[in-house]
Amino acid sequence: MTGLWRLTAVAAVEKLKKGEVTPLDLIDDALARIAAVGPRVNAVVTLCPDRARDHAKRLMALPVEQRGPLAGLPIGVKELNDVAGVRVTYGSPIFADNVPEKSDIMVERIEANGGIVLGMTNTPEFGAGANTFNEVHGETLNPWNTKLNAGGSSGGAAVALATGQVWLATGSDLGGSLRTPAAFCSVVGLRPSPGRVAAGPGELRFDTLAVDGPMARNIEDTALFLDAMAGDHVGIPISYPKPAESFLAAARRREKPARVALCLDPAGLPIEPEVQAMIRAAADKLAAAGIAIEEAAPDFGGVGEAFQTLRAVDYAATMRPLLNQHRDKLKQEVIWNAEKGLALTGEQIGKALIRRSRLYADMVRFFGSYDLLLLPAAPILPRHIKERWPREINGETLDNYVEWLKLAALITMTACPALSLPCGFSADGRPMGLQLVGRPKDEGRLLSHALLCEEILGLRNLVPMDPRS
Repeated sequence: MTGLWRLTAVAAVEKLKKGEVTPLDLIDDALARIAAVGPRVNAVVTLCPDRARDHAKRLMALPVEQRGPLAGLPIGVKELNDVAGVRVTYGSPIFADNVPEKSDIMVERIEANGGIVLGMTNTPEFGAGANTFNEVHGETLNPWNTKLNAGGSSGGAAVALATGQVWLATGSDLGGSLRTPAAFCSVVGLRPSPGRVAAGPGELRFDTLAVDGPMARNIEDTALFLDAMAGDHVGIPISYPKPAESFLAAARRREKPARVALCLDPAGLPIEPEVQAMIRAAADKLAAAGIAIEEAAPDFGGVGEAFQTLRAVDYAATMRPLLNQHRDKLKQEVIWNAEKGLALTGEQIGKALIRRSRLYADMVRFFGSYDLLLLPAAPILPRHIKERWPREINGETLDNYVEWLKLAALITMTACPALSLPCGFSADGRPMGLQLVGRPKDEGRLLSHALLCEEILGLRNLVPMDPRS
């Protein structure tokens, strides 16, 4: 069977459950698609077909009702999460030959729920930076224009989805690493609330800045994947159980938000005028369909600087051993971020923690009046692949690689679930995403609102597509 890569994940799972296709059929079709388009975009960097087929055969020996919600659907895993028996480098030459013996908690849960790992998707070194390239696997190219970057750090996942190489892919998000590549590739990336998806365990089990989450081609597929990822785990102290209602069922309620806030320039951050115009046009289309939208936002003053501080603390904690032992093999951005953290004072860290706490209280009050907050998913349109990070936006100079991520970081600091939804293209064909932010720990309602918005905007059938030069 061929052409199965064009199916949505929901449709593919329905065929699996009806016995119209087998997991082996989907694996073969995906591998053929990867062979056809993979070399043009470099999204899936390590394949594990024998492991995938073995898993498929184990699932096929079970009754359909015991195969889990994904029922044998092949997926991609970002190369920051361990998969037992598969080469996982984290985009770093330090780990070029690393083959973990045990899978990440999130990977174990996905496989227990019927997902089949087909391969690893590309990421920048240790996920640092929002342009996906590294010295081990090279650059991942944007399928809408292969001269452009695909965003990061989940760039390989976004490109693999957009080009039909996998039906679902995992991503992670600290400063927009799910949302930026989703926006740049016209797919969906959901940053869940901290604790919604148990992953790791890493060195920072109490971390609430970095999260793992689902990426997909549309909202229903995203909800389906979140159902297979979410849940508590004793090894992750901040994790918590998923709700009784599935996220897919919640999304399909298509709940109309009563009151929506729009913010085109949060905290006065520089955002390209064409990006703002695209977000405005999407909001106008939603308003024309009867959704009440007004310009409003919580106070984000100082939040970007607080994020920089807390991000640096994380880097100092996790990267210091590598900094001491392998400094010559680390990219300069990682070194800079770790050293920034090591130089912080207790007073600076304390102020950042308090600013974040007050922001959360503001968000709780804000969502007492609004159902959604709409913003751009990224401050710029995709740029040339050779630009490591933007040095300027609207003529404003940026002095480090994290500055341009502050827009996404504002929402990271809220701990609210957020997603990037495709909302249109620039005059020269570059994609952009509309960022939807929902109430804390309420991914179901966010997905419900997002499915309605997706149908109004009418862009869900533009992927998968062939790469364009």
